[in-house]
Amino acid sequence: MHQIAVLVLEGAKPLDVGIPAQVFSNRPSMPYEVRVCGPAPGLVTGGDGLSYHVAEGLEAFDRADTIFIPGYRSPATTAPPAEVVAALRDAHDRGTRLAAISTGAFALAATGLLDGRRATTHWHYTRALAERHPLVRVDENVLFVDEGAVLTSAGAASGIDLCLHLVRRDHGVGLSNHVARRLVAAPYRSGGQAQYVPRSVPEPLGDLFASTREWALAHLDRRLTLDVLARNARVSARTFSRRFVEDTGYTPMQWVLRARVDLARELLERSDLSIEAIARRVGLGTGANLRLHFHRILGVSPSEYRHTFSA
Repeated sequence: MHQIAVLVLEGAKPLDVGIPAQVFSNRPSMPYEVRVCGPAPGLVTGGDGLSYHVAEGLEAFDRADTIFIPGYRSPATTAPPAEVVAALRDAHDRGTRLAAISTGAFALAATGLLDGRRATTHWHYTRALAERHPLVRVDENVLFVDEGAVLTSAGAASGIDLCLHLVRRDHGVGLSNHVARRLVAAPYRSGGQAQYVPRSVPEPLGDLFASTREWALAHLDRRLTLDVLARNARVSARTFSRRFVEDTGYTPMQWVLRARVDLARELLERSDLSIEAIARRVGLGTGANLRLHFHRILGVSPSEYRHTFSA
């Protein structure tokens, strides 16, 4: 019987806690047993108006084969308790598998076990995770990352994908598909599939060249080169490129490409235009070009995206 511990920290998000607790709940078909624990036995104040009364503290780690760290509120400004960090490190040293859901990645990163490794978290917090833990190779474009003994996932729904991935890893596709049917969930979404963030263009952006960005968004169907953008901003191309990166974190052409993909997403959701027509409307020229860049940025094809999100 594979032992699962679900760690509830202050401000824990209810859905993040509930996903592994339900996915791995013991039943005849599931060779798992779940314990929900906290830094200490007793009441833990959660997020979204809920609290948790946990029967066990960190001693639950001693019997665990896998420990889940659900997401919690204010991860960028709230450090996990030192005793939790130490207990997670000790568990890892014993060979226990550690899996973080959403912002639980911040607590896992605090152990240093993610240093030099790929990791992800909810798209809203990827930049904060990278800033707080610069040795972690944060990947903002995936649903989950499997680094063997340490795993991380994006927002709450991708926690289901991570759990199904672990069932698949432990017991094969048959049991994983059985669990997916019980949850009425997609049986397999690749960890490499991109998170569906609200905007491909990062927000908030700096104030510099804001009017030029606004002008570019209104003229994405045109040929927008570095020289064209710099001319609109009334600076040299070299100055524009350097200061644009400082202001937004993207090169001008990276930003334009993501803006074009973003507009294509909206047109796929809200119109019946063909892929070729959308490609022309957003300035990517051909359907083949749109498919290439759309898949590169979002990890799915335009047709798959339309099937998922169109009204």
